[in-house]
Amino acid sequence: MAEEEHWRRRLGTLWRILAVWAASTLTMLILAGILPDFRLQAASGDSATRIGITAGIGAAVFGLLSALVWPLLVRALLLVPALVLGLLVFLLNGSLLLIALRLIPDGRGEAALETAVVVAAVMSAVASATAAALAVRDDDAYRRRLYRLADRRRRKQVAAAKGPRLPGTVFIQLDGVGHGVLRRAVDAGHLPTIAAWLADTHRLTPWRTDWSSQTGASQLGILHGSNHDVPAFRWYEKDTGEVMVCNRPASAVELQRRAVERTGDGGLLAVDGASRGNLFSGGADQVALVLSVAARRGKENRSRAGYFAYFSDPANAVRTAMSFIAEVGREICQSTRGRIRRTRPRVARGGLYPLIRAFATVVERDVVVAAVIGDMLVGRTAVYADLVAYDEVAHHSGPDSKDAALVLRRLDRSLALIAKVAEHAPRPYRIVLLSDHGQSPGETFRSRYGLSLADLVRAGCGLPVPRRARGTRSGAEARAAVRAAMHRPVEEGRHEHRPPAGKDPLVLASGNLGLVSFPDVPERMTREQIDARHPALLATLANHPGIGFLLVRSERGPVVLGARGGELYLDEAAEDGRELGPLKDFGPGALEAVRRTDSFPHTADIMVNSALEEGEVLAFEEQIGSHGGLGGEQAQPFLLSPRALSAPVPEGCELVGAERVHRVLRRWLREAGGPQVPVPEPDPAELDAPETLRVPRDRASDSV
Repeated sequence: MAEEEHWRRRLGTLWRILAVWAASTLTMLILAGILPDFRLQAASGDSATRIGITAGIGAAVFGLLSALVWPLLVRALLLVPALVLGLLVFLLNGSLLLIALRLIPDGRGEAALETAVVVAAVMSAVASATAAALAVRDDDAYRRRLYRLADRRRRKQVAAAKGPRLPGTVFIQLDGVGHGVLRRAVDAGHLPTIAAWLADTHRLTPWRTDWSSQTGASQLGILHGSNHDVPAFRWYEKDTGEVMVCNRPASAVELQRRAVERTGDGGLLAVDGASRGNLFSGGADQVALVLSVAARRGKENRSRAGYFAYFSDPANAVRTAMSFIAEVGREICQSTRGRIRRTRPRVARGGLYPLIRAFATVVERDVVVAAVIGDMLVGRTAVYADLVAYDEVAHHSGPDSKDAALVLRRLDRSLALIAKVAEHAPRPYRIVLLSDHGQSPGETFRSRYGLSLADLVRAGCGLPVPRRARGTRSGAEARAAVRAAMHRPVEEGRHEHRPPAGKDPLVLASGNLGLVSFPDVPERMTREQIDARHPALLATLANHPGIGFLLVRSERGPVVLGARGGELYLDEAAEDGRELGPLKDFGPGALEAVRRTDSFPHTADIMVNSALEEGEVLAFEEQIGSHGGLGGEQAQPFLLSPRALSAPVPEGCELVGAERVHRVLRRWLREAGGPQVPVPEPDPAELDAPETLRVPRDRASDSV
């Protein structure tokens, strides 16, 4: 296998040399036809074949001289003043071309010195661009460029460190990749790097999210230890009159502030940590592409700093730009093929979506991976990075689609690159892979029933309904990343940020979770108040075939409503969950998840969860792979950890909630000896608390 890889690299190098030579030859032929003082033929004339041979010889000799002589000239030029150096570079490059032309047999090459300078400059530029373009998919060349990108900082910081270094930890979040998707992708051979880890060094553990199965709630809990009062991806707060949206910078800042205030510490990355591509900083001093600091100014800490650092290398820019263009073309072809084949379910993928997808799957991935590699090469203690590529594609193509599988294969290559760099880092690194949620497939609520959730709510209130159902904008993280990169505010319209006062209901969607609020009522409305105001509303929603259950407050206590009069009072439900009523199809953890959300101060007047049919849900947004509520694989992410670290939970127990994942990660940082802020060990009795349920042993921790 090693010998085969050796020959593959040799052949790849030979192919690049031949391609650069061909491009240089063609450039020389074109310039000979354009420039009057540059010729590649005898004075009496030559055939086209002979001229082509002459150009090929000239290009080869010029390339060889550049490779052999130019490094020696560069050393000599170190003594030349900077003001003179620029002119000398062009002059010497032209001189090398003149020498190459003189070495062509029979004197067929000739050019004036000033023309040779121009020809040499153009040929060098074409050769460099061609070599960079051919290295787009060469991970070895890419890794070497990233080494150079981080080398200056590495020398400064590594030189200051003496003695043995304690292990560092890199947390890589594969956004939206559920436990089931990961296992199927490993079995299908899409993830060879992860498969090798499972077979040798890592263990795979599923965990369960809260009711709000989305990045905002999960990542806030993982990085800051608390996701209290995050009922959904977007929700209305009656005390401020504002709509909170997890991927809006202003909302992210406020959510992070609340979490820090509640926990009393900065976060998982508070000491010598780096946060890359996340919604929240985790308390890290080193941040790049972090939404909660998108408005911050300063050379090192502003949100877009990672883009500037990455694209300062022209070769990186060429690699990413060409991959971006290829990804746009790939998305247009895949979308067109789906329309021709009339693939179902399907959502619109036109407009700016091809660009947004390419940004998530190429630009964001490349920049974040480069930032992580830079952090490793300077020896940071803890790094947490989010790769959103899969989540964005799965929203529009489906969690188990071929499009999504292709993205997973590329992410696996990025993981292999990170693992390879870890071998050359100044300290050993433990790589932990995790996800924040999964995705559940299914067509949209609007496509199945011809109306949106907002339309259904208006109908139940006796209000006029638009003839044409309006779609709900997708809240995928990649859109926020694009806007932050362009330094544009991530707002969804003034009325959605601060809706106008009035008695009309405000309906918000978070995947297959809907929230209905009445802004003119200052407190959370009860079932009795809603019935008095809109007698048909709750029955209309609960009995609709696309609705799984509702959560409302009542004078008797919080109650879950289902079809045909089914109801479950949370305060009276059995602790063992045997009588779940409308929640029976949503798993054993549904009762505690709903109870916890009901306790939040900003839970909506009516919480609406879509129906669940054979693992599929009905998204209230325009997504055929969705997350945000209960039902299917969206609430089943994973944790892939080195066996050198302690097990996430005791055998036979289930890991429940992002806040508990935070405790596990903090424990692992302490095990590595890092200077992290200590947190109390969880009481062993908590493992038997209602939130942590006993599960079959073969599900508690998997390894291959």
